[in-house]
Amino acid sequence: MASWPRGGARPEMAAALKKAGDKLAVPAIDAQWAAGPVLNGGEAPTLSAQRRQAMEGFRLKGLPTPRVEPWKYTNLNRLAEIAFAAPANDPTPPSTLPAGLLPDGSEAIDVVLVNGRLRPDAAALAALPPGVAVQGLSDALRLDPSLAAALGAAGDEADAMLALNTALMTDGVVIRVAPGVTVDRPIHLLSVGRAGPDAPIAFHPRHLIQLGAGARLTLIESHVGDGRYWSHPAMRLLLGTDARLDHCKLQAEGAEAFHIAHAEVRLEAGALYESVVLQTGALIGRNEIHVRLAGERAACNLFGFYLGRGQQHHDCTTEIVHAEPRTSSREIYKGVLDDRARGVFQGKIAVARNAQKADGHQLSKTLLLSDRAEIDTKPELEIFADDVKCSHGAAAGELDDDALFYLRARGIGLAAARRMLIEAFLDDLLQQVDNTAARLALGLRIAAWLAALPATEGA
Repeated sequence: MASWPRGGARPEMAAALKKAGDKLAVPAIDAQWAAGPVLNGGEAPTLSAQRRQAMEGFRLKGLPTPRVEPWKYTNLNRLAEIAFAAPANDPTPPSTLPAGLLPDGSEAIDVVLVNGRLRPDAAALAALPPGVAVQGLSDALRLDPSLAAALGAAGDEADAMLALNTALMTDGVVIRVAPGVTVDRPIHLLSVGRAGPDAPIAFHPRHLIQLGAGARLTLIESHVGDGRYWSHPAMRLLLGTDARLDHCKLQAEGAEAFHIAHAEVRLEAGALYESVVLQTGALIGRNEIHVRLAGERAACNLFGFYLGRGQQHHDCTTEIVHAEPRTSSREIYKGVLDDRARGVFQGKIAVARNAQKADGHQLSKTLLLSDRAEIDTKPELEIFADDVKCSHGAAAGELDDDALFYLRARGIGLAAARRMLIEAFLDDLLQQVDNTAARLALGLRIAAWLAALPATEGA
């Protein structure tokens, strides 16, 4: 196979990109659209119209290329070349599905999707506590068509990938918690991707999470699978006054998979959103989070880990908008990259003109275990108010030789010493995760990744 510069286009594609400008045509997307995507059980004509509007918007923009600023460091050429098809319903028995972040036997309320479609036979929806509703997207929209507006499926999204999700969504989950209700068991949203070796598939689920005033919920999101597939979920999270959502996400897709995710979060006055994301899987993974602090005293914590090896590409893109006074945000992302892995951190904090006394802090740190690993970091502050406290920082480097020497001098092998230092680097952030169950589960996944690091010569 001919080689070409890392992150660039192959020679035969370069001319097409140059001609297309910022757009990249994908025949597989046209084929999925021609197949007539529809929600399970049918859908209202209004939603079909929104689909058409969204597809028109996507075609105007096309699949983003590195010429589009938010995608400057993530190239989708490899994804564009694959003939993804819409998946058929998977009859695989639930007992054979892979595990997510939470182990079997946990007290979580399990909600399972296979290839983007809800599997009621693998979900514990019959035993929901009072004040909690979990429905498939088609059922929820059929019972309450007004949810389409809350879902954000208006078809006029500025983001091309979100417009594509609107056009091609075939299922998803709607979770609603009534005002004042505290859900004492986490909801575990498990997404499983499965594709045959010669039949790559793409799925585009759409989710809506709504918490009423004063509600409390822990949401665990796991993405796992095998084969060559494109997982393209979009989620909208709406938190009412003084609500709290702890959101923990594991992206551990198959080695040949692509994971492009978009989350939009809106917080009303006094609401708190804490997100922690761990990316270890997929050939190309991009996790995008947009948070709007839309009420006074609203606050968010965004924590993230990205662990890459081989030729993996992990993109962490975030935006926090302080739209009202006395809002606060804290964001810390840490990465470890080995071999030829590449990481991206793009974090933006925006403070509106009337958002006085906003408090926003951002930090990104990356360990490079190989001289071939790469990290691209772009922190941003956009401040229009006068009375604010905002900061950002970014650092990248190698393991400390003096610390390695100290451990080696005490009889610890090189491989074990390296793992100890990496674990300490990550544990500092892990201990800041408030939710105990999420913290323990993430710690086990991080430990498993570290245990698989190759033994360094001389260990």
